[in-house]
Amino acid sequence: MLWVKAFHIVFVAAWFAGLFYLPRIFVNLAMVPADSHAERERLLLMAHKLHRFTSILMGVALALGLWVWMGWGVGRFAGAGWLHAKLLLVLGVIGYHHMNRRLLRGFEELSNRRSHRWFRVYNEVSVLLFAAIVVLATVKPF
Repeated sequence: MLWVKAFHIVFVAAWFAGLFYLPRIFVNLAMVPADSHAERERLLLMAHKLHRFTSILMGVALALGLWVWMGWGVGRFAGAGWLHAKLLLVLGVIGYHHMNRRLLRGFEELSNRRSHRWFRVYNEVSVLLFAAIVVLATVKPF
């Protein structure tokens, strides 16, 4: 079971690496001049491939996490409030992942109306979610 837990952590870290980088691509896409078609297409290709790859990483991370949860029975006992909070944040991360797809679609359809500054702030959401999840899983404060 420790191997499953270790691989869960590896896939979560890889998934978050993609979640950290994709909004940075959005920052660059929001700054591309209207007449720079080659740059825009290159960034869109990078973003699309990264989102597809992180979707696979997300699926594996969630499956392994479910395996650990069911295999160890974590959260079925008193004092598992930290796990319920963590799972709520994980749902938030899944929503963030799907929001990235929606934002990417907006760039593909030339309908993005958000500034590069907005994407710079949006990029930090994944960092905050990651930090909160790590603290809950490590410290188990409640």
